[in-house]
Amino acid sequence: MHKENWDDMRFVLAVAETGSVSAAARLLGVNHATVLRRIATFEERHGSPIFDKTPRGYIVPPERLAIIEAAREVEAAILSVDRLIEGGQSPLHGVVRVTSTDTFCHSVLPPILADLHTQAGDLRIDLMCSNTHLDLGRMDADITVRPALHLSDELEGEQVGVLGMAVYAGAGCGDRWLGLSGALLRSRPSEWMQENMSAELLAGRAVSFLSLREMAAVGLGRAILPRILGDRDPRLRQVAPEMPDLSVPVWVASHSDMANVPRILAVRAHLVKALRARAGELAGLDPQHGGLDDGLDERKASMGC
Repeated sequence: MHKENWDDMRFVLAVAETGSVSAAARLLGVNHATVLRRIATFEERHGSPIFDKTPRGYIVPPERLAIIEAAREVEAAILSVDRLIEGGQSPLHGVVRVTSTDTFCHSVLPPILADLHTQAGDLRIDLMCSNTHLDLGRMDADITVRPALHLSDELEGEQVGVLGMAVYAGAGCGDRWLGLSGALLRSRPSEWMQENMSAELLAGRAVSFLSLREMAAVGLGRAILPRILGDRDPRLRQVAPEMPDLSVPVWVASHSDMANVPRILAVRAHLVKALRARAGELAGLDPQHGGLDDGLDERKASMGC
């Protein structure tokens, strides 16, 4: 396939995946007009339109879905070649891109990465904070550190612990609650709230546990937070409503095609060792008693909420 054909196909796939020219332009880092021009070129070359342009966006009609699926297969093959070339040429230096949630990027990973830097100064670590799952298959990142019930099939990694959850509130929250939105709608706390709590109790939502912590701290409502965020904050008190264990496994993983690249393997090993050493902290274990601090609920529940 000629290079210009694949380049045009990238734009077609981006529109098919996002449903709009504007969203595809943001995804690809180009302007709106460039996306329109590339789609027009692709459609002219193949003699027929690919999309139905509707008020709801760009829709691929059923009879043209086979074209999009074929384009995805081409994309997967090209990306696989890129990963194999990258893996064969990677010494123990260069850049390793680590992606994780805002909770881990702000509260857990920086000191671990600082320690790694003292041991392997030739490695540069780019920390990419995102509550959405970046596509390691497309090499958006090299390693993911992420709470998830399980790993997807294309990833290879290890569980390093669990992320403990509890309910927290600041002074004067009343009976109000705070929910999650965006990518965190699929989190265990959000799913539990959707199944067990009426919308009338919600005083607000946030797309980030860090934002949710700040909202709870000023008394906007109760919030389910990772214990590594809530237990450390003197503005918050832990309260004890009836709820199941919402802890989530924490994984360190990379794409299977890149798992044995020396620099990625070295960073993964360091992250696994360091996070396992902090497993009790991640789960919300009391370091003095070696178990979940059940008494903490009673000591903190007295703060006006």
